[in-house]
Amino acid sequence: HIQDPASQRLTWNKPPKSVLVIKKIRDASLLQPFKELCVYLTEENNMIVYVEKKVLEDPAIANDENFGPVKKKFCTFREDYDDISNQIDFIICLGGDGTLLYASSLFQGSVPPVMAFHLGSLGFLTPFNFENFQSQVTQVIEGNAALVLRSRLKVKVVKEHREKMTVQNGIEENGVVSANLEKEVGKQIMQYQVLNEVVVDRGPSSYLSNVDVFLNGHLITTVQGDGVIVSTPTGSTAYAAAAGASMIHPNVPAIMITPICPHSLSFRPIVVPAGVELKIMLSPDARNTAWVSFDGRKRQEICHGDSISITTSCYPLPSICFRDPVSDWFESLAECLHWNVRKKQNNFVEEEE
Repeated sequence: HIQDPASQRLTWNKPPKSVLVIKKIRDASLLQPFKELCVYLTEENNMIVYVEKKVLEDPAIANDENFGPVKKKFCTFREDYDDISNQIDFIICLGGDGTLLYASSLFQGSVPPVMAFHLGSLGFLTPFNFENFQSQVTQVIEGNAALVLRSRLKVKVVKEHREKMTVQNGIEENGVVSANLEKEVGKQIMQYQVLNEVVVDRGPSSYLSNVDVFLNGHLITTVQGDGVIVSTPTGSTAYAAAAGASMIHPNVPAIMITPICPHSLSFRPIVVPAGVELKIMLSPDARNTAWVSFDGRKRQEICHGDSISITTSCYPLPSICFRDPVSDWFESLAECLHWNVRKKQNNFVEEEE
């Protein structure tokens, strides 16, 4: 039996009590929707509302006396300092697609269901319109909504941690001249959960990037070009689409490998099963280092000996649908990316006999 992708539904074991509201920072147009939503959640639904501390530091919110009583009820947190992963029942995003990516980055394990309102510039991942937010939020609280489980990538970056030794007079004890001696002092390991894509690129270098891609330990190709994108189906409509990849529905279990401006006419984007492990390293004869970023954040340099391991995470992001996973996705393709929009071909006019 193949599961119908539209059959996934949001169900609560017990009524939700706490909600995280994520608002796009430095956007004055979102202040009024943010206030209306918070008043509705706290006063009408008696919810515990979590808000990031820097959101409340906005002068327009801090100096609003009418909003003061509501603001006192908020629970605040700071990114990278406070762990709220076990305190949130669901998330509401106000802004563009970036707010959903930011919500994903806050939860490195299990992610609560996310309801995203389209108040940004693109809105491919944000299906809800804010005009009727009361009835839509009520439906979610009652558990009457469809879900799409957006797979994420689990990424492990292993860096060879080296430090330069200072050698007095440039001469070691054995008399060998050594100006820039490096000593390996262990490995540095970092892990990330990624919703859209991992991008490895050539950074500021004028040379082609030269990175090796391994699949389950086997070298499958070397990328020579501007870089490579490893993306989820959700990320297939982001940077990967701009680089010429196919667009894949988020319910398809897959990982996409898309070269960025490859110096080869035959290097086409490929799709691999979700269960594989990819590994990306600088080629031994690469002229320069590479740079890596995760959903456009945490950008860092990759040197010889460093590695990036990528596999499908066991913690997807449950995204609440406006209608259902199929309708929402095709409407986003049509409205945001203007997919297959062209002037229709005229029909033949039958000539009179």
